[in-house]
Parts: sequence; C-alpha cells; structure tokens
Amino acid sequence: MSTQKPTKALPPMAEADIAIARIAPETSFKNKAYGALREAILKMDIYATPDPVMLDERALSERLGVSRTPIREAIAMLEQDGFVKTVPRRGIVVVKRTKSEIVDMIRAWAALESMAARLITTTARKKDITNLRDFFKDFGPDRLPQDHIEEYSKANIAFHQALISLSESPVLVDMTNDILLHVRGYRQLTIGRTERIAASLPEHMAIIEALEERNTELAEKRARDHTLALANYVETHGKELFS
Repeated sequence: MSTQKPTKALPPMAEADIAIARIAPETSFKNKAYGALREAILKMDIYATPDPVMLDERALSERLGVSRTPIREAIAMLEQDGFVKTVPRRGIVVVKRTKSEIVDMIRAWAALESMAARLITTTARKKDITNLRDFFKDFGPDRLPQDHIEEYSKANIAFHQALISLSESPVLVDMTNDILLHVRGYRQLTIGRTERIAASLPEHMAIIEALEERNTELAEKRARDHTLALANYVETHGKELFS
C-alpha cells in the first residue's frame, strides 16, 4: 500500500512592491479639465461664423469649478494638440484651418471612412447596418431635407460618425476624432447649399444599400466618393461659404 507524503503548505504570496506615486490633485484636475474642454471644443460649430471663437480662462474656471491653474495647464495641452492658440492681448482662440487644410482633412476623412465601410461589410451585424437608415427615416419625397436643413444637418453628421464607430476600429475612431471638429464644421456649412443637399440623401442611402449587400468594394467606393465630393466642393467654393 502506497503512502502519500503530507502536502507542505505553500508560503504566503508576497505583496508586489510596485513603484507607484500618489496622484497629485492638481494633476487630476488638469487632465479632467483637458478632457472636458477638448470634448466641448469638438462639439462646437466653429465655422458657423467667420469671426474668431474665443475662450475665457476665468469663465472656464467658474464653469468647471476648478482654479485657474489646471485651466491654464489644460489650455497648454490643447495648444500643443493644435486645438487652440494663445494670442497676445486678445486671449485664447479656437484654431480654424485654412481652406487648403480643410480640403486635405476632408480627403483624409474620405480615406478613413472608406476603410470603415470596408470593415463594416465584413464584421458588422446586419441589424446594426440596417439601423443606419434610422438617421434619415424622417426625410423623403414628402419631407425634403432642404426644407429642414438644421435637422438634416444633425442627422448627416451623426450618420458619418456612426459609420466610423461601426467599423469597431479604435484606431480609425481616434484618427477621425482629431479632424472631426473641422470636417464636421464644413459639412454643416455646406449642407444647405442646393448643389450639395440635392445629392446628399440619395448618396447616403446608396452607401447603406451597399453595406447591407456586403458589397465591400462598392461600399468602400461610395463612401469615399461621397466625401471626396465635399472636398471638391470646398475647394471650388471655399471663398463663397461665408458670403
């Protein structure tokens, strides 16, 4: 008969000696202020007017409920990221891009969005693709987009953001977030133009149809061509957009 040796008790696990520093409150406030200000700027329609969009340090401090020190630090981070710039004797200005820069950004968005369309045809659920139609369910022959421009403009922006999100690619989402502020602003600025809005809804529906059919090449092409048309329009009519 075999006898088993008594099992030795395992020594207690040593607590890991992690070199970690306490988070300073001001650092936390700085990062939180940066996140809040960046999100607020991304939601602005900075191209709705040719006038500069200014930020007031004191007002921001009061709105966020923090001292002006983390606000200054957050502004410095935003300036490094290219969202704002400090103008002597004037204050903090949200950065607007030149026409050529905007055209270049829209073209980059076209490339990213066409890749998103490609990914959607291979990975997205049928239900999620079909739900894209909901953005435009309130528009049609009996309710034309041109008669409800503000409402349609919001649906238009939401649709393009949804395309990127539906790709389920964190990299695409991060890359488009960096140019969203400017591309969205010019989409809103041009959507009321007769030449643009007449083609907008049919082009959106054609993109969705290609996605539903899982036609990768066609979906990619339609998404790219749709946004490149915006780039071409801005390049041709950029000087007229504020007239």
